[in-house]
Amino acid sequence: MERLEKRAVSEVLICDGAMGTELQQRGLEIGSCPELWCLEKPELVKEIHQAYKDAGSNIVETNTFCGSRYKLDKFGLSDKVEQINFAGVKIAREIAGHSQYVIASLGPTGEFMQPIGLETEQSFYETFCTQAKAFEAGGADAVIVETMTSIEECCVAIRAVLETTGLTCIASFTFDPLADGRYASMMGVFPEQFAEQAIAAGAHILGSNCGLGPAHMINIIRSIRAVAGDIPLMAMPNAGMPELKDDETIFPEGPEQFASHVEKLIEVGASIIGGCCGTTPAHIAALAEKIKSL
Repeated sequence: MERLEKRAVSEVLICDGAMGTELQQRGLEIGSCPELWCLEKPELVKEIHQAYKDAGSNIVETNTFCGSRYKLDKFGLSDKVEQINFAGVKIAREIAGHSQYVIASLGPTGEFMQPIGLETEQSFYETFCTQAKAFEAGGADAVIVETMTSIEECCVAIRAVLETTGLTCIASFTFDPLADGRYASMMGVFPEQFAEQAIAAGAHILGSNCGLGPAHMINIIRSIRAVAGDIPLMAMPNAGMPELKDDETIFPEGPEQFASHVEKLIEVGASIIGGCCGTTPAHIAALAEKIKSL
């Protein structure tokens, strides 16, 4: 297939939706390791990928978000980093075949680099390189460095992907709304700053995921587009702003309401659109139907 960053210049592509909540519906206990299911329950992970494919997605994202040494070590699984990340991509590739792109999810470590934290840049780099090599060996088309809030960590991950593999690299930040109407990450990074530095680091595609619903995502993508030139942009909003109801976090936007924002997302510059927390195959099916009608 044509490289993802080239195809996304001239076509709107549909990504899949949430993984964690779909795993929980199939029995994953809160607090356990979702990525371990790539080894222990691969058929259930495949079932989720297949549901999103049937819904109309062009892209399947792997169950490897917390696949770094730092995250897996909390479950006593740091010796299985390569195995889990390889398996996550291989499972996705089996469902994707030659008709879907496979993007490997690379999430934040949960740690901080010096001088804010104790970890070194080299340690982060080596950790991300290990994942990137496993992703490429498993058959991924791209890596998405996602849900990032620190530009330093994001750029180290981009560099690791580009220097270790030949894969497309997507960089995606998570932003929160500010009182003045702007948006910034938890670490104080604005969308324009993220875009400028991620481009300088070599990212092929930029985007935003998680944290907010599609209405806010429209504003964020507009801000990124203002400095991103012709680089393709990706939008992966939640199914609305999370709400706490009866001690449970819910996402209020149903499939049709979620999909109603897609025309505006395309208008402000997104050419890869999918869903994050709270989205389901039904959300992606509604998204695909809306895009076909435009």
